[in-house]
Amino acid sequence: MPTIRRPHVASQFYEGDAEALRAQISSCFLHSLGPKKLPQTNFLNSPRNIVGLISPHAGYMYSGPVAAHAFYELALDGKPDTVVLLGPNHTGYGSALSIMCEGVWRTPFGDVEVDSEVADAILHETNLIDVDELAHRYEHSIEVQLPFLQFLYGNKFKIVPLCYQLQDYDSAVEVGRALTEALADTNSVVIASSDMTHYEPAKEASLKDHAALKAVTDMDAKRFYETIETQNITACGFMPITSLITYGVGVCAKAELLSYHNSGDITGDHSSVVGYAAVSFKK
Repeated sequence: MPTIRRPHVASQFYEGDAEALRAQISSCFLHSLGPKKLPQTNFLNSPRNIVGLISPHAGYMYSGPVAAHAFYELALDGKPDTVVLLGPNHTGYGSALSIMCEGVWRTPFGDVEVDSEVADAILHETNLIDVDELAHRYEHSIEVQLPFLQFLYGNKFKIVPLCYQLQDYDSAVEVGRALTEALADTNSVVIASSDMTHYEPAKEASLKDHAALKAVTDMDAKRFYETIETQNITACGFMPITSLITYGVGVCAKAELLSYHNSGDITGDHSSVVGYAAVSFKK
C-alpha cells in the first residue's frame, strides 16, 4: 500500500465534497476579483512557457479568486507532467526542509501521485533536504493548491511536495539552484505557496507587499529577501518564493504580477487584512 497523505483542511479551507468543491472552484474563477471566466485547459503537446507560479493558500472564500488568476494562466499554457509544490511549514512538525518521495496525496477529487523520480533528482542536487512525511501531514499550504490543479487536469499529473521551516537566504537559493538542475529536461512547473502581509491595515499591507512583489517581478531574490526582513513583512512563504525566483533566474524566466488583493476586499473590513498575490514566471 502506498503512503496516503490524507486531506487535513478539507471542509475548512475548501469544500469537503467533490461536487461542492467543483462548484466552489468555479465560483473562484468567475468571481469579480478572479479572472471572471472559467479556464479552457490546453491539453495540446505544444511547448509550455510557464515555469513557476506564486499562489496564496488561505481559505478559498478569501484567497481563491486571486489563486484562480494563477491557475487560469497555467490552464491556457498546457499541462505539466510534474508540479513541484513549495510551501512554508506552519505546524513546526518534521525536519527543517522536508520532501516526500513516494505515496499519494488525497483530496475530495481523488489521489495525486508523488513523482519519485523527480523528488530523487532534487535530493541528488542538495544535501539540505530530508525525506520526511511528518512535516506534510498537517500542513495546509501545499494541500490547498491541489484541488485547483485537479480541477484543471484531473489526476493526470504528479507532484513533489517540499515544506520549509528554514529561514535563511543561502538555503533558499541552494534549493532554487537544485531545482534548476533537477528539473532540466522535464515538463514541470514550480508553485510557491504564500500569503503576503498578515493582520495589518490594508493600505500599509499593500505598500509593503508591492515593495516585495516589485523585487519578485525584477527577478531579484536577494532584494526580495532583504525587503521581507527590513520591512518586517509577514509573508509566510517568503522562503519558497526566494527559491522560486532563484529557479526562475536559472531558467531565464520573467515574472508578471497577475493579481493582488486582500481579505478586506472580500469581507469589507480593511482594518486588519491578509494580502494575497498571484504571479507567473514564464520563459
